[in-house]
Amino acid sequence: MQASNGGGAHIEIRKLSLYREETLTEAGRPPVRPAFRASVAAVVSNPWVGTPATTDLSAAAIAMAPRLAKVLTDKLIEALGGVDRIEAFGKAAIVGTAGEIEHGGALIHTPYFGNLVREFLRGESIICFADARADAGETLVVPLWHKEHAATRSHYQTVSARIPDAPRADEIVVIAAASTGPRPHPRIGDRTTDPAVTAQKLEEVRS
Repeated sequence: MQASNGGGAHIEIRKLSLYREETLTEAGRPPVRPAFRASVAAVVSNPWVGTPATTDLSAAAIAMAPRLAKVLTDKLIEALGGVDRIEAFGKAAIVGTAGEIEHGGALIHTPYFGNLVREFLRGESIICFADARADAGETLVVPLWHKEHAATRSHYQTVSARIPDAPRADEIVVIAAASTGPRPHPRIGDRTTDPAVTAQKLEEVRS
């Protein structure tokens, strides 16, 4: 798949992979709020393989990241039934063994990806993330949290992403993930209402 970045160049996407799941029961009961979780992964060539550690990564990142953000979020929105249904999000990258972790960061940790994913999914929170360098077929656990209220602990969850034949040594897998709701039976409170807990106070309780 060749995707235009809007500036005349093209990004070669070898493969797109969509994963979606719904938990039907947890601890023998249906979820309080049924929710779908999904991840969409794009396999792209690593443009920086073989370059020295001092290479400026910005030009290629600016060319690639915005289009990846659009392709991945479009697929997520379609898979989860519309942007208004999405409540939590996350992002990730897996770099093939010939690349650097920094190469994955160049595609997901700049405004050219993160800001656009947040905009396209209508979020406000900083997007939580995972990254790794691995052989093809490695599973990466992508963390998610609420797209508007990061302190909402009910939406702290994960979704796993894996492509059997990617990343090849000279590729990067870029992932966007989302959920339409919380964990099946959330009941551990919320960061905005937690009591003030310190080691000193806990020592006082135990004494």
